[in-house]
This record gives sequence, structure tokens and C-alpha cells, in this order.
Amino acid sequence: MVWESIRKNRYRLLLLALTLLGLALRVYRGGAKPLWLDEAFSIWLGAQPVGAALGWIVKVDQHPPLYYLLLHLWMGLGDGEATVRLLSALCSTVTIPVIYLLGKRLGGRSLGLTAALILAVSPFHVQYSQETRMYALLGLTASLAVYCLLRLLQDPRAAAMPLGRQLRAGGPLAARATDLSWLGYILFMAATLLTHNTAIFFPIAVNLWMLGVLAVRRLFPTRCGEGTRFATRTFARNWLIAQGAVLLLWLPWLPAFYTQSVRVYNEFWIAAPTWSTFTDTWMSFDSAFAPLQAPLSGLLLLALGALALAGLRAFRRECSGQALLLMLIVVPFAGQLLVSLRRPIFATRTLIWVSVPYYLLLAAGLSELRRVWKGALLVGLVAINAASLNTLYFHVEKEGWNQAAAYVAQTAQPGDLILFNATWVEIPFDYYYHRYDRPVEEHGVPVDLFDRGILEPKMAESDVPALQQLIAGKSRVWLVYSHNWYTDPQSIIPRELGQDMRLRSRQSFTGLQVLLYEGK
Repeated sequence: MVWESIRKNRYRLLLLALTLLGLALRVYRGGAKPLWLDEAFSIWLGAQPVGAALGWIVKVDQHPPLYYLLLHLWMGLGDGEATVRLLSALCSTVTIPVIYLLGKRLGGRSLGLTAALILAVSPFHVQYSQETRMYALLGLTASLAVYCLLRLLQDPRAAAMPLGRQLRAGGPLAARATDLSWLGYILFMAATLLTHNTAIFFPIAVNLWMLGVLAVRRLFPTRCGEGTRFATRTFARNWLIAQGAVLLLWLPWLPAFYTQSVRVYNEFWIAAPTWSTFTDTWMSFDSAFAPLQAPLSGLLLLALGALALAGLRAFRRECSGQALLLMLIVVPFAGQLLVSLRRPIFATRTLIWVSVPYYLLLAAGLSELRRVWKGALLVGLVAINAASLNTLYFHVEKEGWNQAAAYVAQTAQPGDLILFNATWVEIPFDYYYHRYDRPVEEHGVPVDLFDRGILEPKMAESDVPALQQLIAGKSRVWLVYSHNWYTDPQSIIPRELGQDMRLRSRQSFTGLQVLLYEGK
């Protein structure tokens, strides 16, 4: 009886095992590393009252508010490193059964399990599951929206049921799960847009795909399988209502989106993408931090790329699903690259949701191989990712704000002044420094935190008089110096401090320096 039960439920048990494995990989050493700058900023925003947080997000940040609002609620459990990162770890873990469901609908349970395994051991996803940032949530909400879309694609009854009737159903407990697919699509698509601004390419990709599906259905009604057997008029009406509902949910954020976009367009720190940037993104998807040197890294990139192309071919019998995966990969890549021609915005982490359809293609490509080859390639990929995870856990360092704060707390004296060149680096420093209860006067240079309504104001010669006024009469001045390549590229601050004072010590930590100046 027991073995028979295990045999019947083997796929569920395997999925549970993969999900638990993914969770273990995501919480392992989750609090071992210090927060870096962006994480500390997330916690600072999460600690603000909701109204104040929304104001700061619009004023100085480049992201929508959903993650910060969720973090605000989550921080009721505490603000320690492991606690705040657990929110991302859980979002990333939940994405594992979601990708299984996607794979199951596209190609069966075996394909779904393969995709879940690839995601569970992905160093790229483990990395962002251990950061107090919005990227794991972005991957989850986009995956859930795609899942709801696939339910509609493969269930003509749900797709054809008038959307108004679904919304008037007796709630989740009274309605069939399939009847909530439209509602789920609306909510998760809107959530994705409210998680990251570059997710604007998500609805663009989906709508371009839908236009293609309807066009193919009209021109080739027998070519693309059951996935396109919609009741066209009802479905088209539902689709328009759904897009309008998504827009309505996102519309309150539109003015802030415009404000943030203009600010990014005027000046932003991301460099223009190169061919290396593009290949590094795919290498991160494949096995971030893999201890492979060229040409081995290039061979891995080519091999998995060929496998993904084979996976694309595997969906030829269901061209609607094939086209959906393709559009979810091509459109965001092309969109970010096109925008980057005017203002660089291309960043691998913002494309985390693109890795989900990519992993589905890899799983489909593996399903086309003989079992022995599939097993060998999976073992090889898991082995490479295990080595990559070892590098991530034990050799990839974050900024050393904990060490810097401890160093200053041990040697600071009453009357000292601490200056911060990038102003907002005061946030991660104080996150750790406040633990020592050693109050010291602190100021940002060129201005105090966000006084100009800018996240990272740059030091200019015109700011020198204000700096001189700050240090006048001080016998000891600390300079916490970080991200100076952007905020003080001409090294104006240490130059001015060195003219009036003597550099007594310089301590370097990962990502920053702490300099102590004394009066001559």
C-alpha cells in the first residue's frame, strides 16, 4: 500500500523534494553576509510610515512601491539580515512549484519537474533570493501571471466565459479555480508592473503574442492545436477588459512612473550595454558565479543555448505556447537594449523573470534527448551549479558596512565628526553603527541625506565652502568613502580634508574605505 501510494504520488513527492531543496539553498547562510547599500535602503524605506515611504520612493528612487510595502509589513517580524532576506527567499521558493505547473501545462509533468530542478539549483535565483530587494518577487508575480495565461490558453471554457460573470462569482471558495484565471492574470500582471518599472515590457510582450495568436488563428485555423480554439468574440472582449483592468490598477502609479523615468533619462549610473554585458546575462541565467574560464564558459553558453533552441523546436506542435515563451524572452531583451541606445537601463537582475521561460525551454530541450543523455546533462548542470553556489556562499563578498561600523565605534571619540561622501551610504553604516550606542555627529557631503531630493548627489567645487564650514573647529573627522567613482569622481572631498588636516589612518573594507583625519 505504501509503495503504491508513493508510486501514484511520485510527481508530487518529487516536486515537494525540489521545493524543499530550493528553500534550503535559499535560506542557507541567508544572514551570514552584511547588507549592501541597496538592501539597507530597502530596509530604511520599509521602516518608514507608508505615506512617507511612498513620498520618498517617488522623490529619490527608481522603483514602484509594491515590494517596499510588503517589506514594511514583513518587518513586523524584525529587521535582522536573515529576517528581511527571508521574504525574498520565500518568493523565490514559491516560484519553483509555479514553474513546475507551467512546464506541466506546456509539456507534461516530467518537463515540469526538470524545469523546477533547474530553477531550484540556479545560483542566479539563489543570489537574488538572499537580497532584500524586489527581484525575487518580480520573478514570482510574472510567473504567476504567465501561468494564469496558460490556463486560459489551454481551457477554452475558462477563456470563453464572460469576464464579468467571473468577477461576479461567489469568490475563490465558491468558484472553480479555472474560473479565476482571468482575475489571476489581472492581479499578477498588475503586481508585476508595480514591482519593477522595466516590467513594462511584460504586457507589451504578452499583447504582441496575443495579436500574433489571433492573426494565426484567422489565417491558419487548424495549424496551432487546441491552444487557439477560443470563442473569438467573447475572448477578445475578455482580453480587452483584462488589459483595461490591469491599466486601471497600474494607473495610480503612472505619474510617479513618468517622474522616475524622466529622472533616470536625465542621469543614471548604468553603463551602456556591450556584447559582453549581453553574454554575461545569459551566463548568469545558466550558472552565475560558475568557476569556469574561457573557453569552457563559452562552451557552456553555446551548449545550453543550443539546448534552448531544441526546446523551442519541441513546442512546434503547440505553436501558441512556443510563441509565448519566445516573446517573453525576446521582447524584454530587445526593449531594454533599444531604450539603452538613448539611456542605458540594461541590467541582468531586472530580467530575472525572463529566466523562467528560458528554463522551460532548457527543460523542453532536455526532454527531446534520450534518457541517458538527459540524465547526464542534468547531473553535469547540477554539478556546475553546486560549484557556483559554493562560490556564491563563501567567496562572493558584499559591502563591509558591519566591519566599518565596528571599526569606527571602537575608536571614535566624543566630538568626532563622520562625513559620508555619497550621503545615502549613511543608511547602511548607521544600520550597524546604531548597535553600538556611540552617538557621533554625522553629515553627508555635499548635502545631508536626500536634502536635494537626489539619491546620489555629486560633489562639485561649488560645494567646497559648505564642506569647509562643516569641518571648521573639528579636531578629528572621519570620512566614510564609498561609490566615489560616481559621487566624487574628482576626489574633491579627500583633497579638501587633506589640505587642512592630517590623514591619520585609512582602513579598507569591501566596497568602501574609512579615513580618519586629525588637525595638524
